[in-house]
Amino acid sequence: MTTPTTTPVAEGLFAETAAGPRLLGSKCTTCETPYFPKAAICHNPNCNDSKLEDAEFGPHGKLWSYTVQYYPPPPPAKYDEPYKPYAIGLIDLPEGLRVLAQVSTVDPESTVGGADVELVIERLYTSPEGNEVTTFKFRQS
Repeated sequence: MTTPTTTPVAEGLFAETAAGPRLLGSKCTTCETPYFPKAAICHNPNCNDSKLEDAEFGPHGKLWSYTVQYYPPPPPAKYDEPYKPYAIGLIDLPEGLRVLAQVSTVDPESTVGGADVELVIERLYTSPEGNEVTTFKFRQS
């Protein structure tokens, strides 16, 4: 029998660092514009010299807006059965980004707009082989 593994839903979006979970992106060293996920060039029309470097974002933010996903999303979205509603929100990060992510709560109805949130890495679903697929989410502080 094979031991189950943990795999990120996509490589290069997030990482567990010594300081805790972080989103992986980039930042223009010329104009300071942040990007998540990583960008190949700076898209700021006022930037004359596109020089990007790797950047980490998080772990704290503020829930700008949210909704509750009551119905299962269509394929190719994956989730564990039985489907459970979840909150999805726009999170303002202090680095100047607004990120769309699931809001990790026991009860999505308890989500509060304007709440302080913290980046976490949690299970998104279990693959048919029994492996845990993880993603980044934000939990109300």
